[in-house]
Amino acid sequence: MPRTSTTYLALLRGINNAGSSPRVAMADLRALCERLGFGDVRTLLNSGNVIFSAPDGNRRALHARIERGLRSQLGLTVPVLLLSATEVARVVRENPLSRVATNPSHLLVVVPGAPEALKQVTPLCRARWAPEALAVANGVAYLWCARGVAKSPLW
Repeated sequence: MPRTSTTYLALLRGINNAGSSPRVAMADLRALCERLGFGDVRTLLNSGNVIFSAPDGNRRALHARIERGLRSQLGLTVPVLLLSATEVARVVRENPLSRVATNPSHLLVVVPGAPEALKQVTPLCRARWAPEALAVANGVAYLWCARGVAKSPLW
């Protein structure tokens, strides 16, 4: 009987940002994921984000495999956040700021490295940021930067 698979999004933190952040070519990242045995590997622009499918199993082991591969094959020691396609779909579908976030390029979704990190953001949700907005839901923080990220006092 064939094993079922899950589609994942791996977010590599601090990759290809301006300044002194580690650089990685998306072709190298795709090749690494394919060597790790993942299927349907795709990357998004030069973001350090990679989508792939992997057999259902131990998510923690999958996460560790990615981090080991990055370290041993690409020389990168960076945090990796792993979300299933189901989790990503829920984050998009249940966006509490969807009514005010009229320009997708001004909406940020921040995925914390640890769930307890959101506890630090939650008190900020009670402050008035108009015309900007902040919400915590679905294990992420949603930030609407009405005038753009560069002009956001909240960001």
